[in-house]
Amino acid sequence: MVNKTIFVSGSFNVLHPGHIRLLKFAKDMNGKLIVGVISDRYAGKAAYINENLRLEGISSNNLVDKALIVDEPIEDFIKKLKPDIIVKGKEHEQKFNIEKDILEKSKGQLLFSSGENLLSSMDLIRKEIKNDSNDDFLIHRDYLKRHNIKIDRLTNLLNAFSSIKVTVVGDLIIDEYINCETLGMSQEDPSIVVTPIDTSKYIGGAGIVAAHAAGLGALSSIFTVSGDDKNKNFAEKTLSMQGVHSNIIVDHNRITTLKQRFRNKNKTLLKVSHLKQNSINDKIIDILISKIEKELESSNLLIFSDFNYGVLPQKVVDHITKKAISKKIRIVADSQSSSQFGDISRFKNMDLITPTENEARITLRNREDGLVVLADKIKEISKANNVLLKLGEQGLLIHSKNKIKDKLFTDQLSTFNTNAVDPAGAGDSLLVCSALALTCGASIFEAAYLGSVGAGIQVSRIGNIPLKTKEIQNKINNL
Repeated sequence: MVNKTIFVSGSFNVLHPGHIRLLKFAKDMNGKLIVGVISDRYAGKAAYINENLRLEGISSNNLVDKALIVDEPIEDFIKKLKPDIIVKGKEHEQKFNIEKDILEKSKGQLLFSSGENLLSSMDLIRKEIKNDSNDDFLIHRDYLKRHNIKIDRLTNLLNAFSSIKVTVVGDLIIDEYINCETLGMSQEDPSIVVTPIDTSKYIGGAGIVAAHAAGLGALSSIFTVSGDDKNKNFAEKTLSMQGVHSNIIVDHNRITTLKQRFRNKNKTLLKVSHLKQNSINDKIIDILISKIEKELESSNLLIFSDFNYGVLPQKVVDHITKKAISKKIRIVADSQSSSQFGDISRFKNMDLITPTENEARITLRNREDGLVVLADKIKEISKANNVLLKLGEQGLLIHSKNKIKDKLFTDQLSTFNTNAVDPAGAGDSLLVCSALALTCGASIFEAAYLGSVGAGIQVSRIGNIPLKTKEIQNKINNL
């Protein structure tokens, strides 16, 4: 039967591996997979999470053709739907199944997935709670003491984020995580054979920078260029849900950048990037500049999020920077280098730049100098007021000018999270939190601290997910 309907139902509090196996089993029946999420009213105590959030979670899975809330007795819904096949977990096989009699009358089938439900929703919730504890989260009291940073001061800065209007300009990226099951080694060559079991998409690049800002309470807008495709549509919808005002200019000669990560057991096996790196044309440059200039009339903070994919040619950077300086707007920049390509120093006169050690060395063509010298040189060549040199698992090197004594100040802030799950988004979180703090009057050392807390929270979870002020405040409350 080609057009058969397959139906699966449940509470789906957390979409765990057991659910994924069940859905994959159902999808393999080669029909339209409809998933019913039992409403809060009928799920009762079995629903730990709001029905709309549960529906959103199941809808995001690429195995599902249609998801909806079932707000009536399940047997009544099945009688209306008349599915050809209903799939349930193996654990239900020896139990009473009300669907059986209904399907016998309609000549449908009741099948039980052969995949084991290894984890329950509550198991995952408990694990998430445990992972979010402060057991593996360092707070670096010595740093706070060294710079006379008070908890009340940090709290006040966080609260002030809501007064900031942020304009983000840069490359939009869609990050796709494809979780795979290992099948073994190929017989033809020494390669690992996997099969995809689950796919999740997240906003990345300049998009997640804007989303972080919105999540932290700021009024956030993004200006970017993309292709006219399904990933652009996904970005617009997702950014809107995250509270970001998106201004996406369509270039029909481009595609929306998509980065795929094939993962197994919390490890990335392969990364595949779908992109075009050519610069936007003069016509689009003029449109982009015009739109950003209008936005800057009421902005407090300008963030350049550059991945060297062509959205930020030098003409755009220079023009917008000059405009922002004239308006006394805070300006920060992050320019990520791929391999040996990239130059953070092309962003001149920034209040803050956040290169990695490798990005700084690529810019300077310098593989020999120590970190302090490296930070000083990248600061001088870019004419930046502050540099946060990202050192991966070693944390940050902070390099700044003391406005009182006119001397350079340098300090190091170690990483906050000793049990990182996914490094994606750490730099974005650092950039946004630090930039917002600086805009609210923080010192570079206060800003770096808040940014590092944000980065520590971000790496504790899979995917680049917008930060919330409450998350940072909760960590600060434990200082």
